[in-house]
Amino acid sequence: MTYKMLRLALGLSAIVLCGAAPTPSGAEEDSAALAAAMKDATITLQAGLKASEREGTPISAKFEIEDGKLQLSVYTMKGEGFMEVVADPKTGAIDKAEKISDADDLKAATSQKAAMAKSKVGLLVATENAVKVNTGSRAVSVDPQLQNGRALAEVTLLQGTAFKKVTEKLD
Repeated sequence: MTYKMLRLALGLSAIVLCGAAPTPSGAEEDSAALAAAMKDATITLQAGLKASEREGTPISAKFEIEDGKLQLSVYTMKGEGFMEVVADPKTGAIDKAEKISDADDLKAATSQKAAMAKSKVGLLVATENAVKVNTGSRAVSVDPQLQNGRALAEVTLLQGTAFKKVTEKLD
């Protein structure tokens, strides 16, 4: 094969490769893995919020895959401190509760605390409302936020393998 033919062949290969179907992004793979893992979860996000109350006021909650396993993580506040409460997604039993010390996690918890300080509705009620309005869905996460000075909760719902985010007013 001559140099010109090789360049042409390589050029065509590059065109074919560039036109190939895109592979799923990390977020899409994570979402698919979470949706699959949620099939085995027997407790609800709402039950996790209730169970975590023994460690303080819940300020956020989410199902997540950590070290290859599904877990339910709830951030709580008590006084000026923050805790991460981790519950077993099958039994609802609290596996651990530890003080939040990671800088990024502390930043998130501080922001969530600020939103909850302006709220008149708790995360449990907001989550229950979102699930009630979206029949057949289950809550995967709830995250309070301040938007234009108003307290809102972003609730992520799962129905089958499809995720949907809805906003619930907290004030």
